[in-house]
Order: sequence, then structure tokens, then C-alpha cells
Amino acid sequence: MADSLKDVLKRMLLTALSLSLVITFVPMLAGALTQDVTTAKGNETSTGNVLGGMPTRVTWESVVDKGESVKSITVQFPEGSDLTSETTARLTVLNGVERLEVDAEPVIDTEGENVTVDFAQPLEAGLRVRIETYNACLPNVSGEVTLSGTYTRDNGEVEQLPESPSIEVTQASLAQKIVSWMDEQPFIEAWNSVTVLRLFLEPQLIVSSIPTVFTGWLISLALVLVGFPLAIPIGLASAFMKISRSRVMHVLAAIYTGVVRGTPLFLQIYIAFFGLPLMGINLNEYLLAVLVMAFNSGAYMCEILRAGIQSIPKGQFEASRSLGMTQAQTMFSVIIPQTIRRVIPTMTSEFILLYKDTSLLAAVGVMELMLYSRSVVALTGNMTPYIVAAFFYLIVTLPLIRVVTMLEDRLALADNGGGAPKPKAKRKGLFGGAKKKAAVAAEPAAEGQSAEEKGADRD
Repeated sequence: MADSLKDVLKRMLLTALSLSLVITFVPMLAGALTQDVTTAKGNETSTGNVLGGMPTRVTWESVVDKGESVKSITVQFPEGSDLTSETTARLTVLNGVERLEVDAEPVIDTEGENVTVDFAQPLEAGLRVRIETYNACLPNVSGEVTLSGTYTRDNGEVEQLPESPSIEVTQASLAQKIVSWMDEQPFIEAWNSVTVLRLFLEPQLIVSSIPTVFTGWLISLALVLVGFPLAIPIGLASAFMKISRSRVMHVLAAIYTGVVRGTPLFLQIYIAFFGLPLMGINLNEYLLAVLVMAFNSGAYMCEILRAGIQSIPKGQFEASRSLGMTQAQTMFSVIIPQTIRRVIPTMTSEFILLYKDTSLLAAVGVMELMLYSRSVVALTGNMTPYIVAAFFYLIVTLPLIRVVTMLEDRLALADNGGGAPKPKAKRKGLFGGAKKKAAVAAEPAAEGQSAEEKGADRD
């Protein structure tokens, strides 16, 4: 019994001795500083992350451990950071909530990308050190970054700083960098001071919304580039049905074109997107959007192609048949090529209308140009993204309108059998034009007189 009691007391003594050794030596092994705060603020994204490569405020805090003193601290920024001549730093030493006056100033090393503080009097245990660095750019990456560095004890020993809490960084885009530069420009600030200009043409919002609106523009362009080619065969088949001798085919084509052209595209979109699911037909929203656009445009293409076919003189049909060509050969080898040439301007106009009508798909949640811009407007409460969307529409429509005008002029010139128009003569001087007209008027008279004289001589 006595031996067992002695063993228990011996174990307890060893345990107490071990705990005392741990309490004594572990802090010495851990270091003289306990780092507990590392933050970055000033250019956060909507997710709360800091933008890399953009000026921000970085705060580093640490507490001097018990029984220790710190002579100097060097905070090393991660590789890829940028400390410039505009970067500043501020030192704060706290004893609890009391701010202490210390004889020390942070020194910024722009080449080494670090901030160093040398204290005239070593910091004692329990004091909190805070180093705030302004206009510092963290690496322009996506992920977590940490600050490192060294500190010097009172006895001159140099130690590594303990691992700091990480900072979540998001890679900054070119647009975000441009916006950051624009925020600092006085003329931009003066522009935005005018309410109308700020609400409809805010420069920062124009730049920041372009990437988002551009994505929607590509989708709208893709929808019309896929839907319009599908509308051409639909319209061509409907045109053949409408000019065919079959009464049934003619009636079916007339119903199709009459109903589609007589009802709004907006209503047709609603019927397709909300009516088909009730019938158990669930299609991809972009596929359904393409089909609706092609179905609607096909009715207009039907009338365009029908008018183009019927505009070809009947002599073309008769000449082809006299050469032994079948009706199908005549249509596809003779009539259709001439028809396409005649209707290209009208088809281009239909393409423009269809491209603009893609904006109606925003009503049923299809992410295209209009809906992307509307989402930015909802976040900012500013009309500028709609102006940016209008610009993207004009990128396509204005050149095509010009193309339509040129094609119509060229077609009219060819139909009249004329050649290229002659360039107009330039006027030279104030009275040059009048003199030239008098000289031109005199030439026919002179030529007529000489001709009469020559006729008299022959007689």
C-alpha cells in the first residue's frame, strides 16, 4: 500500500515538473511576438476580397509576449507586391486601450518591398504593435497571401515573425485598374458633379460595366447569327407554299405568315417559354430562344422571298423551260440566284430588326445584352449601363444600315442599266465656275456653226 502511494506521488511530481518546463520554455521557443491581426481594406470586391495590384491599406498587428522585449520589426510583403513612392506607413503602440508615444518611425523599402521599424527603447511585454501601410499593392493574383518578416530581440537575436493570418486576394482586371485611376482624376470628379452626366454617363461605370455588357452582347450576337440562317429556309419553304398551285399549301402558308406577322414577338416569346413547359416540353432557354426568333423571322422572310421571286420576269421561266430545264432546276438555278440578289437589302434590314428584338428575351430571363445591362443597373442604381448597351447595339446596326443603303443604290443603278456615277467637277475660285459654264455653253454653238459651214461647202 505504501509502495503504491509512493508511486502515485512520484508520478504527480514528474507531471508537475513537466508542466513547469513546458510553461517556462514553450514561450521562448515560440518567439517574442504573437501575431494575431493581418487585414487589407480599401478596394474590396463585392465578395469582400481585396483586389490585387490595386492600392490598399494593409494592417499588421502583434503583441509582445511576457518576459520579452523587441528592438526592431521588419514586415515583409509577399512576392509580387508593389510599394511605391506614394506608399506611406503609420506606427501605433498600444498598452491596452492607451496609445503610447514612442520614438520610432516606419521606413519603407520600395526595392525590398518591406516596412522596418527601429525602436529607440525596446518594447516591453504586453504592448501591442500596429503597422498600417497605405497605398500598398498586394500581388495581382487570386488566392491567399501572407505577410512575413523578422524581428530583433533586445539581446540582438534576429528571429522570424510568426505566421500571420492570410489575406484573400482577387486578381484585378484591366477595367478595375482603369476605374481606380479614374477615381483619382479631378476632371472625372467635376464631370460626375453634374447630376445628369453622373446618372447617364458616369465614366467609371462605363468602364466597369463594359466587360459584363460585352458578355451579353456576344450572346445576343450568337442568338441572331444562329436564328437568322434558320429563318431563311423556313421563309423560302413558306414562300414556295404560298405561290404554289395547291390550295392547301397556300392556305397553310397564309395562316402562318398572317398569325406570326399579326402578333407581337413579345407575345410569341411568352407563349413559347411559359406555354411549352405546361405541355411537358422543356427545352434549353437558349435553344428555345433561337427557335422562337427563327420562327418569327421566317414569316417575314417568306414575304420577302415571295415578293422577290414574283418580281423576276416571266420570260426567265419560259426561257429556262425552252432549254429543257425542269421546274425545280429553273427555280434553283435561274430564279433563286436572281431573287437573292434583289432581296439582300431587305434581308439585311430584317437581320437588323431581329438583332434588336433579342432584347425582348430579357423579359423571360434569357441572359443576353439587355438583361446583363439591367443587372448592373439594379446593382448601381445608375442608367449608364443602358447607354453602354445602346452603344453595343449600334456597333452592329449602324454599319449594316450603311450596307443596306449602298446595296439599294447599287441595285437601283444596275436595274436602270447605268454605270458608275461620274465625280462632280471641283470649283476653282470665286468666278471659276461661272467662266467654266460660259465656256461649255459656247462650245456647242461653235460646233453647230462650223457644222453648218461645212454643210454649205459640201452643197
